[in-house]
Amino acid sequence: MQTQRTRMTRDNTAVLLIDHQVGLMTGVRDMTVSDLKHNVVGLAKAAKVLGLPIVAVTTARDSMWGPTASELKEALGGGEIMDRSTVNAWDYPPFVEAVKATKRDHLIIAGLSFEVCASLPAISAREEGYQPIIAIDACGTFSTAKREAGIARLTTLGIEISDYATLMVEIMGDNADPKALDVYAALDMPFAVLMGQVAGALSR
Repeated sequence: MQTQRTRMTRDNTAVLLIDHQVGLMTGVRDMTVSDLKHNVVGLAKAAKVLGLPIVAVTTARDSMWGPTASELKEALGGGEIMDRSTVNAWDYPPFVEAVKATKRDHLIIAGLSFEVCASLPAISAREEGYQPIIAIDACGTFSTAKREAGIARLTTLGIEISDYATLMVEIMGDNADPKALDVYAALDMPFAVLMGQVAGALSR
């Protein structure tokens, strides 16, 4: 079942972080690992500032792909990160139950690798009536060809792709929001924080 697209808000959106594991990160080739960590950590921190629920999961962390990157684990503040064996996280019932428990039908998804760990749950979630959107720069994959193929597939299926900062700022909605500077700081956009501080000083 597909639903008509509606805007993301703090009340209807959850963030799903899938398989940002150290072993998988060693294979990332479409961006630097430092950029990937920066972006997914920024996404997690900004989501926390905005009060968005986060559901995090790994795959085969004890046998194949290792733990969640320490920077992301720290940003999540010790929240539960479940583990599974299925390729598609949506095929793991406890993960789906955790998503349903958020009572949000808009899902911002980031996963490693992009074309599998982010895209497959997005496709499955949309089949169940959710509105998924992928934060592609908080994903990463193993070649440019895989990135392009994944984008082509999602485009054909009509699933949205954006970047982590745009999605968080869209949900924030207003630069006059009391949390605006905290959101920009979480996104690690120092120029925005600096300009906000300058504007605040000038208004005094």
